[in-house]
Amino acid sequence: MTDHIPKLPSGEPIYKCARVEMPNNGHPVTNFETSGGRKKTCDEAFTLGEKMIEGKTKVVYGVNTPGKCLVVSKDIITAGDGAKRDVMEGKAAFSTSTNGALMQILNHAGVKTSYIKKVNETSYLAWRCHMIPIEWVIRRIATGSYLKRNVGVAEGFKFFPPKLETFYKDDENHDPQWSREALEQAKLKLGETTLTPALIDVVERMSVVIFEILERSWRTKDVSLVDMKLEFGIREDTGEVVLSDVIDNDSWRIWPSGDKRLMRDKQVYRNMEKLTTDGLANLKKNYQWVADRTEEIWNEMSGENNHKSRVVIFMGSSSDMQHCEKIASLCREMGIVCDMHISSAHKSTQQVLKLVAKLESELHIPTCIIAVAGRSNGLGPVISGNTNMPVINCPPLSGTYASQDIWSSLRLPSGLGCATVITPDAAAHSAAQILCQQDVGVWCKLRARQLTTWVNLVLQDSNIPSSSSQSQ
Repeated sequence: MTDHIPKLPSGEPIYKCARVEMPNNGHPVTNFETSGGRKKTCDEAFTLGEKMIEGKTKVVYGVNTPGKCLVVSKDIITAGDGAKRDVMEGKAAFSTSTNGALMQILNHAGVKTSYIKKVNETSYLAWRCHMIPIEWVIRRIATGSYLKRNVGVAEGFKFFPPKLETFYKDDENHDPQWSREALEQAKLKLGETTLTPALIDVVERMSVVIFEILERSWRTKDVSLVDMKLEFGIREDTGEVVLSDVIDNDSWRIWPSGDKRLMRDKQVYRNMEKLTTDGLANLKKNYQWVADRTEEIWNEMSGENNHKSRVVIFMGSSSDMQHCEKIASLCREMGIVCDMHISSAHKSTQQVLKLVAKLESELHIPTCIIAVAGRSNGLGPVISGNTNMPVINCPPLSGTYASQDIWSSLRLPSGLGCATVITPDAAAHSAAQILCQQDVGVWCKLRARQLTTWVNLVLQDSNIPSSSSQSQ
């Protein structure tokens, strides 16, 4: 199998940007490819190890790099817990492309996943995880099996917040639904980790946030994310809960323009009594369409020239620069372009108004202004009185008169609406919450930061010994 593959000095075969094919006999055939300078190719050399596990639509191999594995997709489509199964040429590439785009969207936002990078057209590198044998299903719209299990609920009923369900992975018993109580009582062992109520809370919160991020992302293409299933694992090296497994067109229902008749997902295959030649061609078009759209979403979100919003900081003096740099740094962490200007409302009024007029003329860029001025803050109110853009005061309070100086930001003349916060963190987050309504990338990052804060609090609380444990 490895005779034609270049070898390391040790004699081990190099797996570098390789194409792994899975013929009908299931034996992997590996063809070596060089990156050739192409963008988004894997240039890491590693040795392909033993098969770790094989599922209906993918195979996972170990690699010689500690803590990592290779996930290889197959050209197989299934339904009914594997009872229905067909070969669909190109599906492995569609799956790898779709999963890669979605995982990069989530990683970019700040959600923890097992995904590292795409290796080639049908495989990607991932962190090794102890998988939780549960599927978390998140629903925005009632349809499919939910209607059968909940008689009386009309199709199309919308859940606010999204509805969350859990199913134990067991094909022979058709993945039975588990209650939260059953999941807690199971005390599932995942390597050295036990799935505690706190960790279940974390997975549930992550599930909803991931759904919301992808729902918001799909909305940029006028596509409704109806429902989806997710799987999680515990990273072997860090012990963290991460989104694992694959998210592709098998994982969800999506309705373009919110119209069920236009569905592009695996449900089209489920609805077929028999896969015909025309039906297969239509399926491939759907999966290609989804792969193309998800790649577009990722490119639009990550491209250097695709920033959709900005913060402009006006500071009254260069002495405010350190305060402003903190604001700018936090804004950039949330994907917001940040520009800074030094201009005093008292000493260079016309210059302030000229800059504001220029910003007003750039209507295609959603903009939020942050005014930083100490002592008597006329900067924020003057700008607010001459623009329709949102203005946030963030005075750098210090010294003996700080408690008096703040009032120049708080007590405004009538007709003005600039808000006031007193820390750089609050200023950046306030701006992000305004701009994220028009910038999906900022929205995703903000949602992920909220998730991280929530998860950290839950885990910190769970680590405090209880009185009952201390008495034992």
